[in-house]
Amino acid sequence: MKPLESGDPIRLGPYRILAVLGEGGMGKVYVGQDGEGQVAAVKVLHPHLTHDTNLTSRFVREAQMAGAVSGGSVARVLDAQTEGGRPWIATEFLTGPTLSDAVRSHGPFDEPTVRALAAALAHALRDIHATGLVHRDLKPANIVLTATGPRVIDFGIARPEHGLTLTATGQVPVTPGYGAPEQVLGQRVGPPADVFSLGAVLVFAASGQHAYEGSHVAAVQYEVVHGEPRLDVVPPALQPLIAPCLAKDPAHRPSPDQILQASAPPRGAERTWRQGPIAQDITTREHSLHRLTTVPGQAVPRSVSRRRLLTGLGAGASVLAVGGGAAAWWKRNADRASRGPFDIPAAASTPKARVLDANKGDYVLGVAPEPLWTVPSALSETTPAPLPVRDVLIVGAPKGGIAARSVVDGTLRWSAPNTVATGRYLSLSDQLVATVDRDGTLVTFVASTGEPKWTSPAKADSLLAADDEAVYLITKGGRVRSIGRSDAKIRWTVDVDADLGTKAASRGLAAHGRLIIAAADGAVIALDTSDGRRAWTHRRVTATGRAHLAQSGRSLCVSGKQLTAHDLINGKKRWSTTSPKLPNGDPPFWGRPTIHGNLVYASEVIFPLQLNLRTGKPTNWNYNGFLECDAPSPLVVQGSGLWSVTVNEKQAGINVLDLSPESRPSWVFPIIKNPDRYWLTADANRVFLLDGTSLSALPVF
Repeated sequence: MKPLESGDPIRLGPYRILAVLGEGGMGKVYVGQDGEGQVAAVKVLHPHLTHDTNLTSRFVREAQMAGAVSGGSVARVLDAQTEGGRPWIATEFLTGPTLSDAVRSHGPFDEPTVRALAAALAHALRDIHATGLVHRDLKPANIVLTATGPRVIDFGIARPEHGLTLTATGQVPVTPGYGAPEQVLGQRVGPPADVFSLGAVLVFAASGQHAYEGSHVAAVQYEVVHGEPRLDVVPPALQPLIAPCLAKDPAHRPSPDQILQASAPPRGAERTWRQGPIAQDITTREHSLHRLTTVPGQAVPRSVSRRRLLTGLGAGASVLAVGGGAAAWWKRNADRASRGPFDIPAAASTPKARVLDANKGDYVLGVAPEPLWTVPSALSETTPAPLPVRDVLIVGAPKGGIAARSVVDGTLRWSAPNTVATGRYLSLSDQLVATVDRDGTLVTFVASTGEPKWTSPAKADSLLAADDEAVYLITKGGRVRSIGRSDAKIRWTVDVDADLGTKAASRGLAAHGRLIIAAADGAVIALDTSDGRRAWTHRRVTATGRAHLAQSGRSLCVSGKQLTAHDLINGKKRWSTTSPKLPNGDPPFWGRPTIHGNLVYASEVIFPLQLNLRTGKPTNWNYNGFLECDAPSPLVVQGSGLWSVTVNEKQAGINVLDLSPESRPSWVFPIIKNPDRYWLTADANRVFLLDGTSLSALPVF
């Protein structure tokens, strides 16, 4: 439960918006109250998604589907706006914890409570299926425990029994471990799919554990399709009730009526929700809701703090701040709303993926595991390399502009359609993402949320680099410009004696008071970041095209006709490699370097080498001179592996070599379908693969 922030609506239809219940990739859910005092949960699409007709249609369908279900087993639709403006749905406010929260707070349910839960959810499925619908996303987080019994919420992916459901990315939406095998496989689903989900829910309620587990999403889904549920964690008396629900074949699963008969809850089981710790939880939330919905003019007891009221309600409860004692809350909210474009929130935390371990059964030695996730058609055909920024991955969006996707599951977090991805994007201290719009304006967004921040009329063509003080870019006139991060003003603009090319042909990095530019004509130029004055220049580093750069501390590695190391500040050469001509007489060339600790990885033509960063001498690495890779391939170090791409005429794959002393067997991912358009980048124990317009995340060991 959170107070409103800048950008949140104050009113939606008849509902005054008072607090934020939750937020997801598609939208937000608010607490609203109408003029008669009725409280509702108001769900609304994110503003930047309202132009997406597919998502809007799905949102409209949710209102229609939920409204079609009668009976007291679901959250009733109270009102909706699905045409014009920003779509929203107001549903009955359910005061109580979700099943997920209840088990987390109070532990697994006893046998009578599980049987009562099974009976209530079977009733709900019978009501839903009677309208010809399939819920398709029954899980602990979508079940609210109220004083009148469990209620089912969130019809976001419900569909008629005869219909298929596709998300904006074209994938069948499945909650790992709760979606039925036919859902995982993308097949047509019917009411038995909801019965499978019910079985998985009952395992969780009875044990506090999931029916299917794995080291990553793909492993869980594999278990759903091919493995067996973990019924050993369920009390033996409940196994005959739950096991049939989890049959692989939909035809072998019981109907809701059969589940009702098998559940056989003891007499008085319905009192489960009106006594005991769950009932106390519900009562506490109801009392807090009563206090918070006091109409203006009535006093809210001073002994109850606003923070306690906000946090005490938790999931499934309401937050309202009106009447006596609310002034401080509204003042804090107003302060948030007045935050300016230079009030930048702290960077989000980085969700690290788990490193796989063959000794724990995460994968078979010598066999590459499945990707953590894949989103087809996630990228534009001209996207720059994906940019990891803590919890999101910045990419060029398929329909233009840039988009941020979750590093955890690839879902869309936010998008900025009026920007130009080919102008490149940069991370500003992992707090902001900077890019350019169609008019050449430098624009910034909060990396994790997409909230717009400061802009600068920089007349930018493409971005080069950024440091703590400024963003450095190439103007539409071919000059280099510095824009201050503290005030968005131009610090300096200079001409450089080099061809910077067009269409973001030059690249840069900024560190230790130097802006290093790898120009399109093969020159490497260093400018003083304080005033744009030239610090040093190296000409003709490459035979054609720009050089490639890597930096660590004051060490700058530059690859082209040679691989060289320089002092980044004064440009003095520390060492360089010498290579014989190729058999056809052409000069040799070096691929892009990667610095990892005191080592440098770079490919001499197509052979990756490991060199000492201080001396430039090859190490005694076993693979020096023996491994081949595609000449343009990046060399990525993540986990304990060195990742590179090898190609033939029709396909490409990823080689992963173990850099640890254990020298475990290598992985080979034969998954790249576009050998002429791929890229690798990595962060937080994930390797991200750009493959044409597809985006994947791969696990590491």
